[in-house]
Amino acid sequence: MEVIKVLGISKSFGTLEVLKNISFTVNQGEVVAIIGPSGSGKSTLLRCITHLETVNSGSITLTGRDMVKDGVYAHADELHEICLNIGLVFQNFNLFPHFSAERNITEAQVRVLHRTKEDAGKRASALLEKMGLSDKAGSYPFELSGGQMQRVSIARALIRKPDILILDDCTSTLDAITEANVRRNLSEYASSITCVLITQRIGAVMGCDVVIVLDNGKIAGFGNHADLMQNCGLYRDIYKSQIGVYE
Repeated sequence: MEVIKVLGISKSFGTLEVLKNISFTVNQGEVVAIIGPSGSGKSTLLRCITHLETVNSGSITLTGRDMVKDGVYAHADELHEICLNIGLVFQNFNLFPHFSAERNITEAQVRVLHRTKEDAGKRASALLEKMGLSDKAGSYPFELSGGQMQRVSIARALIRKPDILILDDCTSTLDAITEANVRRNLSEYASSITCVLITQRIGAVMGCDVVIVLDNGKIAGFGNHADLMQNCGLYRDIYKSQIGVYE
């Protein structure tokens, strides 16, 4: 089942064309990584998928519903319903500084999903435990390390079990062991949640179902690690720069 369908989207900021006729599909349960040089359009692409930016042309369909078709966006109520199915984790956390770690996770459950405070608290506690943060439930963001804040942000996105989880370089502040633990937690949701992530770490994309390589606003490569090692010179260059000599 196609969960994300992007067809011929383009995006410009003034005279600068950032995305140029981008098309791809993502199926349910797939983990898709977007990789490429700085300025290649990775974050802009994710922001367009999540309606944080609007496209100039093209179509985006999420879970079978048209967010934008041939450059024309759906009605505001329809857009709101579509966006409720997306969990988004930013690189800069975006936690509420005056809320504890637990309340950062429970607040939307109570206000948006209309769960009881007791139910929301139980769900938050369980997920904080999986993230290795049981002892930080009452801590405020300024009392947490960068990696801990990032894990709270990931937990907040996962708590709703969205259909699509968008991760904008979400593990960049984590050490290798913590990143591995977080990725194991994410894998528990892989059968029901489709993940799209930006990452700078080549090791994080090698096990992904699909890797999209962007270069200068265009798709330079599409496939899994083995496919791209054979067919995409830019991907091989990125691999070499981080891993070393490859066969």
